[in-house]
Amino acid sequence: MPAPTLNIIFALYPDVTHLDFTGPHQFLMRLPGARVTVAWMEGGELAADGLTFAGLARLADITDCDILCVPGGFGTTAAMQDQAFLDQIRRLAGISRYVTSVCTGSLILAAAGLLEGRRAACHWAWRDQLALFGAIPDPARVVRDGNVFTGGGVTAGIDFALTLAAEVAGDDFAQSLQLGLEYAPAPPFNAGRPETAPPDILERVQGMYGAAMPQRLAAAQAAAARLAQS
Repeated sequence: MPAPTLNIIFALYPDVTHLDFTGPHQFLMRLPGARVTVAWMEGGELAADGLTFAGLARLADITDCDILCVPGGFGTTAAMQDQAFLDQIRRLAGISRYVTSVCTGSLILAAAGLLEGRRAACHWAWRDQLALFGAIPDPARVVRDGNVFTGGGVTAGIDFALTLAAEVAGDDFAQSLQLGLEYAPAPPFNAGRPETAPPDILERVQGMYGAAMPQRLAAAQAAAARLAQS
């Protein structure tokens, strides 16, 4: 018998980081019975980091969701302030078996009121802002708390996808998937975490993110205040 349909929804927004969802998409689409839908508020086309994705669904039109995944990106700041978007995230989370995110997508889950009291991962530069929403920032690359799975920064999306694949289809399937896609990372530099990056590289990247920090922090604080009043 064919596997039951597994509806996987990637909820996008302007200025999303495409690897946050295309990495997990490549893995999760191979789950038994997977039916993957990539959607955003308007449907149609959406530009993301130099690529344009077409044929996207409208979030409001989606009625079935087993796995909801919210990726991160520079657009997280605006997404946390978009009440219509957050309403759709809450709606879909309410009918999902698993609520998930990659990178700063966890800030969007938090702004939607879905992470209070839960441990969650996030990109290292923005992780502390989860605490504004009553979430518990966790530095792990992949974090599970109940039915909520969160991945850390960008490339952690693949580790997250394999962790979720093991939950849904078993360890053997997940390992076969990993082998089939030859996921055997061996980076040329040990600079992928602030704890291991050379100090001058860390300072440079922190400076790049620093310009956006006040605006995102203000957005997170405003979103947290709205949640507290709701």
